[in-house]
Amino acid sequence: MSNDVDFDLASVQWEALRALRNPVPNGRLLKAYVIDDLVKLGLVAVDGGVPAITPIGRKALVRGSCRLLDLVA
Repeated sequence: MSNDVDFDLASVQWEALRALRNPVPNGRLLKAYVIDDLVKLGLVAVDGGVPAITPIGRKALVRGSCRLLDLVA
């Protein structure tokens, strides 16, 4: 049995995941409600007030990259 789950995220949620994939802050602020939603899904964890993508979030980002290309097209 596979534990893979496809997440049907909004474009703003995909964008937040993409922004969190690099640990170096780029000066852009992420919307708190988006981060809260991603935390509830287990895709992001907050440690010391700093959001970070989880292993599940990285996997979802890689698996969802095809959908991201469709959104851009």
